[in-house]
Formats: sequence, C-alpha cells, structure tokens
Amino acid sequence: MKYYSLTNKQHRAGFREAVLQSIAPDGGLYFPEQIPRLHASFFESLNTMDNPSIAYTVLAPFIGNTIPENELRQIIAETFSFDFPVVPIEKNIYSLELFHGPTLAFKDVGARFMSRCLGHFNWENNRPTTVLVATSGDTGGAVASGFLGVKNVNVVILYPSGKVSPIQEAQLTTLGQNIHALEVQGSFDDCQAMVKKAFQDSDLKTKNLTSANSINVARWLPQMCYFFFAYKILQNTGKPLYISCPSGNFGNIGAGMLAKQLGLPIAHFIAATNANDTIPRYLDNGIYQPKATISTVSNAMDVSDPSNFIRIQELYNHDLDALKKDVTSYTFTDSETQMAMQSVYQKSQYIMDPHGAVGYLGLQKKLAEQPDATGLFFETAHPVKFLDTVQSYLNLGLPISESLQQMIAKPKQSLPIQNYQELKAYLRR
Repeated sequence: MKYYSLTNKQHRAGFREAVLQSIAPDGGLYFPEQIPRLHASFFESLNTMDNPSIAYTVLAPFIGNTIPENELRQIIAETFSFDFPVVPIEKNIYSLELFHGPTLAFKDVGARFMSRCLGHFNWENNRPTTVLVATSGDTGGAVASGFLGVKNVNVVILYPSGKVSPIQEAQLTTLGQNIHALEVQGSFDDCQAMVKKAFQDSDLKTKNLTSANSINVARWLPQMCYFFFAYKILQNTGKPLYISCPSGNFGNIGAGMLAKQLGLPIAHFIAATNANDTIPRYLDNGIYQPKATISTVSNAMDVSDPSNFIRIQELYNHDLDALKKDVTSYTFTDSETQMAMQSVYQKSQYIMDPHGAVGYLGLQKKLAEQPDATGLFFETAHPVKFLDTVQSYLNLGLPISESLQQMIAKPKQSLPIQNYQELKAYLRR
C-alpha cells in the first residue's frame, strides 16, 4: 500500500515512511492510494471472530508487507487487549465505551498501535526519533503511556495551559523518562499550528520528527476497528445503524467513514460538536471558516480547524452533496451537555462524560427523524477524567482508583512556552 500527500498526489510513500514522516514534505497529510473492499464472507463471519482477528483483517491491507504478518498480529493483539463494550442506554440507543484502556480514553488504541509500529521500525537501528504531538486533552496521556520507554523515542507533548482536566494533565506531566510536556499559553489550535510548523521547518530536519496526533496514519487507521467491533454486536437488530461521534479533530469519525468505504454497512454518521462549530456551519452553507477556539466542558473537542477533515473531503472527492448524504453535524452548548448528562443519569443511572454527552445529543436529535434506526454514540473517555464537571453536574461522588490517586500526587513536570521560537529552541537542544 502506498500513501499520497493530500497537497500533492505525486508525492507517494510506503507505510513505514508515512509513519516516520507523519506529514509529507509538502505539508500534506498522507492518504491511502487504494481503499480495498472487504469480502462479503468477512462480514458473514464477524460473529465468529475475536477483536484482534477482525482488526488484522481490516488493517493488514494498509500495512502490506512493511511489517511481517506474525509481528503485525502481535502488535494488533497488544493494541486491542482491552474490552469495547456496547451498553444499552434507552430504546434503540447504545453507548460504545472506548475508555477501558490504560489511560481511560479511546486514543489508547491509536497510540498503542503507533508506538508498537515505531518500536518495530526502530528496533534494528539506533536512530533517535522525536514524537511531537499536540493534545487537547486525551491524546497526550494516551501517547505518553503508549510510548513510555520505547527504544530510541523521545516524546514531546504540547498542551494548552489551563484547558485540560487535572487528571489529563497528570497523565502527561508525571511520567518522566522519555516523556516531556510543554505547557503552551494558548489554545489547542495554537499547539497544533506549532507542531505543523515544526514539520515544515528545514532547520529541524535532522531531528527525525514524527507526530502521534491522528494526522499520522498509524494513529488514524486503527480507529476504524471499533466501528467493526460495534457492528458485530449490533448487526442483528435488523435496523439501519446510525453512529454519532463526539468530534474535535475529526480523526475518529473520519476513520468510521473510511470503514464504510471498506464495506461496513453503517447507514449514517453524526458529527456532534461542542460550541466549536466549524463543520456544522460548513455542511450548512458550504463555507469552511474556522473561528477563534472556544473553551468548553468537553475540552478535548475544543478544535476550530480540524486537521482530519481534509481526509473526509478526500473520501468524498470534495463533493459536498455526497458527503451530506452520509453525515449530519450538530453543535451543542455546555448547558445542553449538562442537561443531557443529568437526564440520562436520572433515567438510566448511566454516567456520561461531557464528550459522550455531546455524542448522545447528536444521536438523539438525528433519531428523532429516524425512529426506526438503531443508534450508537461513542463514550470516548471515562467520566473520572472530568471529575469536577461530572460530580458537579450529577451531584455524586466518583471513586478514583488508587493508581490514579498516586499519579495525581506526583510532582508536575512541564516547561511553559509561549511561541514557536521557544518550541524550536527546545527541539534543537
């Protein structure tokens, strides 16, 4: 499998090069030059397959012979080693819990897969690699955990000061070793812009930079798999499946749309956003116009210029009408998020985190038009990661595991920076 740059399709790279470079030399994101269709027999046998077997079938065509089959199967087994339960919430509405990994967030999947791919690529050489990543919350902790102690890899995580939850911050600032946190005076979009600028800076070419954001194909592609896991469980409802993703950088929902291109029969997607409503406005009026990022209680979605949306546009050949047939996008306020969390808890005793609540709201709104559909929303992070918000909204206490308590008690290790020049100086040390 080859990957081409979305800026210049003449630039192509294999899977290994795409992972190590993260972004093409011309600044474009990599995109697979072929999208294989999975055989009908695969879908017929889903009920008999475990999750690692499903994931191998889905991912192997995108890796080709870059990683030997036995090693790829081992990487996948280690990546998908935790549960992905589908939980009934109310009539025709289910939650897919993606937070049962080590850092309690869906991004454990992509971070674990990429770290193990990078470990494979680096195993036989002593070339140091710097993983440079921006986080709006959960990516940082997942990357820190996934890459901790990986040979010849240093991780530099940029996060917006004061705009991540205390547990999210602790997960990326307390590990030490090869994990380094830079606290940026600005928004996630500022952090992301610095990362992109660093990849295009010729002065940093010798630093062997790669990214563990979902701009990297090794972070993005494995997110397809839990759409298949969910379909395996819900396929026998006999109703069309509508999936709502709480959406920030649009990697998750973009992976789902790619899964549909492979043949997964998902009837419709809902991209549910918080007050950062660039995509709902774009689907409404055809004008892509990011605004200043707004801070919300669903902080991991505080993104006004989502990097992965260009991949979604490529999937649909930049045909807005075709895209709108497969996806609807809604925006919701913090007060609506709070009311949804309270309503669901009162009705079913189910505790949603603020991001999952936005996904629930999007699904609920769409199903009002499609009452004969089965609806699934993603719970992307454990409610304990947003402890103050959840406890305040629901007037209850959440137990914190002993391991989380020990992590929170560790001293914070971060370096404050204000601009790209300070990041560049840090990377050139």
